[in-house]
Amino acid sequence: MNKLKPKLFSVMKTYDKKQLFKDIIAGIIVAIIALPLSIALAIASGVGPEQGLYTAIFAGFFISFLGGSRVQIGGPTAAFVVIVYGIVVEHGMAGLTVATLMAGIILILMGFLRFGSLIKFIPYTITTGFTAGIAIGIFAGQIKDFLGLNMGAVPSEFIEKIKAYGEHITTVDRDTLIVGIISLVILIIMPKISKVVPGSLIAIIAATLIVKFTPLEAATIGSVYGELSSNIPAPSLPSGISFNMVKELLPSAFTIAILAGIESLLSCVVSDGMINSRHRSNMELIGQGVGNIASGLFGGIPATGAIARTAANVKNGGRTPIAGMVHALVLLLILKVFMPYAAMIPMTTLAAILIVVAYNMGDWKEFGSLCKHAPKSDVTVLIVTFLLTVIFDLVVAIEVGIVLASLLFIKRMSDVSSVRNWTYVQGYDDNRENDPMYIGLKEVPEHTLVYEIDGPMFFGAADNFMSISVSKDIKVVILRMRSVPAMDITALHSLEKVHAKCIENDVTLVFSHVNEQPMKMMEKAGFVDKVGKQNFRENIDAALEWAAGLV
Repeated sequence: MNKLKPKLFSVMKTYDKKQLFKDIIAGIIVAIIALPLSIALAIASGVGPEQGLYTAIFAGFFISFLGGSRVQIGGPTAAFVVIVYGIVVEHGMAGLTVATLMAGIILILMGFLRFGSLIKFIPYTITTGFTAGIAIGIFAGQIKDFLGLNMGAVPSEFIEKIKAYGEHITTVDRDTLIVGIISLVILIIMPKISKVVPGSLIAIIAATLIVKFTPLEAATIGSVYGELSSNIPAPSLPSGISFNMVKELLPSAFTIAILAGIESLLSCVVSDGMINSRHRSNMELIGQGVGNIASGLFGGIPATGAIARTAANVKNGGRTPIAGMVHALVLLLILKVFMPYAAMIPMTTLAAILIVVAYNMGDWKEFGSLCKHAPKSDVTVLIVTFLLTVIFDLVVAIEVGIVLASLLFIKRMSDVSSVRNWTYVQGYDDNRENDPMYIGLKEVPEHTLVYEIDGPMFFGAADNFMSISVSKDIKVVILRMRSVPAMDITALHSLEKVHAKCIENDVTLVFSHVNEQPMKMMEKAGFVDKVGKQNFRENIDAALEWAAGLV
């Protein structure tokens, strides 16, 4: 799973003509699906429609060529729309290119540093929260084009955006709205009619014909962006790159990299289940990094693995990275031959496509279920991440969400860490009779106190361990640590204080059943030598016997 070798090089050993034919068919179908989405996502991100295709072509090719999945399809996705739009508004296309290139470099470093498995430590509540927030942001960004509002540039901030819509709501264009509603209806009913023909393609064709041959008028890509170029740009770096620009864009680059890593590996996991395969997570991160660098150099936007397009690839017979590479080449052919015709596509239809995308990516049933059934701490993280994504931006949401989730996790772990003590036999406990190591079945020697520590010993629970106390008649204190899987330096510092207190009161400190990680830490810090190796016993029976001898 962590092998740094592209999946393409492994699957070619058994490749045959039959699978080549299936991969070509799947690649063509996925390209048809990706075409309208790539254009729509580019426009929603605040860049030209061609740049969506540049992304799908160059990033899509290298993600398949060098990635760690058999069937991953890379390209622009809805997850990036909000953050990309914000970068373009604030820093322009040059800033977006710099952020994309830095994100690619970060992803490559993450792969070489074997961070592929660490992505799973991003809490589910955070990914659900910012995904729902992104969905709201995408929906809000489509209102102008869907309604045909007569207004200037749409602000990037959510609150300002809603205010601007409110001020211009009386400028709704009737024809644009009608075409948008027709497009939306087609997008909703097409999946029920056919699973093969993409609803977005039918909606685009129908809406284009309506605007072309009926009295209904609506703004098109051509009327907004002018003539579309079918030329492939030469790879280049933006001019005017400065240290201050890099510094300002670094948080956004990290967010793009983390988001790309999460979405691409999630897509890999989903596709693994569909084809009974196993992806190489670290190689996938490297492939994603190279793909984003290529996209940035050729004027594209950030890219990642697209779950919907990957699933379509699998369902249409794609089983190797060849399908993803074919998808990129087909899009290149479409760009060269048919791009001028894309200027006829109504903007309201692209807005309708993204409204459906936003609805589908929100997973609102799961969001509601989490709010209803999850613990309050998890719901807090979910709601805070969601609101910060909507009101501010994804960078702030992820930063605050991870910090908040970590603090709440620390609090939860400190709550379950405890210290209990025994002095003499407490009587027979029928509920624990099957545990021969239960302290209630042991005879504790006189003048001996046993403390049993449950849970990890770390800074969040360090105060619990300071509750260990000794009275004048106590000669031996046994710390039983069989339920302590790990400890940190703060907890060790607390134990050193306990040891000092024992020395002050002429009490011998004995440890029972210290697990591997805590023991190594104590040895490395010299604590074992301070306490005395003879006072570390393998289990509670040995510790009690040793205590009896000391008394």
